[in-house]
Amino acid sequence: MSQTEFESAIEQTLVAIEDALDECAWDIDYERNGAVLTLTLEDNGSQVILSRQSANRELWVAAKSGGYHLAFENPGWKCGTTGESLPTLLNRVLSEQQGEAVSLEISQQ
Repeated sequence: MSQTEFESAIEQTLVAIEDALDECAWDIDYERNGAVLTLTLEDNGSQVILSRQSANRELWVAAKSGGYHLAFENPGWKCGTTGESLPTLLNRVLSEQQGEAVSLEISQQ
């Protein structure tokens, strides 16, 4: 994957997550600063942070349960530690922090 392809994949992924958050039934606020997307659970104020790591060509997810490094493996992002896809991982960590099942419909790039 070239740097240009990586940047495009990150941008498409962050937009897909923002779109899913706009459509979800849970009160999850988000703020984007460049390639860092911060999700805040309004019920308890906890956060999940997604960030681009250009040098490694990875997407990192920081949650209460730990840090996760995802690499792009067609058709989408996959966690090297857990083997989860980004949608599965993000729904799991959001559910853990929310204390109830969260299910975002995130399209894999």
